[in-house]
Amino acid sequence: MIYEGKNALVLGLGESGLAMALWLARSGARLRVADTRESPERLPALRSAVPDVEFVAGPFGASLLEGVDFVTVSPGLAPNRELAEIAPAAAAAGIEVWGEIELFAQALDALKAERAYAPKIIAITGTNGKTTVTTLVGQLCERAGKTVRVAGNISPAALDVLREVLDAAPAAASASDAASLPDIWVLELSSFQLQTTFTLEADAATVLNVTQDHLDWHGDMPSYAAAKHRIFAANTVRVLNRDDATTMRMASTTGHNVTFGTDAPTLRDDLGLNNERGVLWLATAIPAEEEGEPKKRKKNDPPPAPVECIVKNLMPADALQIRGVHNAANALAALALCRAIDLPLAPLLHGLREYRGQPHRVELVSAINDVEYYDDSKGTNVGATVAALNGLGKAFTGDSQRLLVILGGDGKGQDFAPLAEPLAQYARAAMLIGRDAVQIRATLERAAREQGAELPYTLEDCGTDLPQAVKRAAELAHAGDAVLLSPACASMDMFKNYAHRAQVFIDTVRDIALDAGQEI
Repeated sequence: MIYEGKNALVLGLGESGLAMALWLARSGARLRVADTRESPERLPALRSAVPDVEFVAGPFGASLLEGVDFVTVSPGLAPNRELAEIAPAAAAAGIEVWGEIELFAQALDALKAERAYAPKIIAITGTNGKTTVTTLVGQLCERAGKTVRVAGNISPAALDVLREVLDAAPAAASASDAASLPDIWVLELSSFQLQTTFTLEADAATVLNVTQDHLDWHGDMPSYAAAKHRIFAANTVRVLNRDDATTMRMASTTGHNVTFGTDAPTLRDDLGLNNERGVLWLATAIPAEEEGEPKKRKKNDPPPAPVECIVKNLMPADALQIRGVHNAANALAALALCRAIDLPLAPLLHGLREYRGQPHRVELVSAINDVEYYDDSKGTNVGATVAALNGLGKAFTGDSQRLLVILGGDGKGQDFAPLAEPLAQYARAAMLIGRDAVQIRATLERAAREQGAELPYTLEDCGTDLPQAVKRAAELAHAGDAVLLSPACASMDMFKNYAHRAQVFIDTVRDIALDAGQEI
């Protein structure tokens, strides 16, 4: 038991906090658990599993550190809020502060020593698209015949899954035990989780993109990007997005980098989209002439001579069930991650064709009178909505096709300016709802003035009435257009959560369909 005799302090009793507490108890640690709430909902489960646990309710003061060997923190606790007093006190006392994924990494190290268990680790982060890519990678690994567990930010907690698989295969420490454990772990990791992760060594990892989000937690964009960058270890194959300058700056100068993007690939093993006679293909770059495997560069080696490559088409982008160019890029990222751990190509391509996507992520609800309706209620930040606008807009095949976009809600202090360019390029109208509708309008109108032009689309104020916004979009839509709910904002000013917002949208689309004599 790797924490035998150690005194651990667990801060926060959410899903991750409970997972850490149960794992530490299983691993021999004595527990002190603290939460700012008097009676967190998972407290009965903790006390049932660990009867002698010490629980402390209230603010996280430095006194909680008394007698503690190390601290573990739940990912949602912010350094400048809940941890403002205790984190500096722990640092001053030389007490380590870890998160759940760090405990998971330490557990894998112990299992490698005890049972010769060495699974492949694929890790995924990014402001947008990480849940889609994580889920897709998990399905592709299964399609390739591997046993796989998907965990992390996507839920369930990684330590909960690890406890589950170990409980299902209890054993004496022997190499044969490893055969009953997963071949591959696929981890979706948030910037919060990565902030307290130090020893995870993923075989392949990606930062899909970095756009404004969680700045209230990280303080500024460089700190946010630095947290994302922590996903890469020295020997990790880095899968990077050619369309995102911030992620491309994370390339290794000595290790193996693979890129994906919405342009055609040019370097060996890179992936992209190849436009051949008006048809978009998922494609890769291969050497024009057969050659051996590329050698890893040492620090002082000169750069290798460039290898002449040709583009090899893999499958039509239209064969994907997930819509939009941005989702084609997600598929390329997933493919690159799986190829980075040497999974065979053929079953991966079959898996890409089968994947149906995640709920509320540019999900096609229905087509009514030749107008498609998409639910992207999970588009809760500007970057996600920009991706949805570009993804659907670039997928249009007719010059007259346009988007009717529903925007607004709680903007969380974001800058809405990045919406201006894709809206100008692809939108027929934008319906504005929610708390920050006025700010969105002002930002878009200012962007047009700065260009010395009128807005090339209309802005419609719909107050706090989402059904009105959907119906107005339907009235303005032309045949071939698409209505897109992608608010670029959180939902809590008007709804219980983004799923509730999506349901109101879907119910309204259903009403529109019934009025048109359709049933969905």
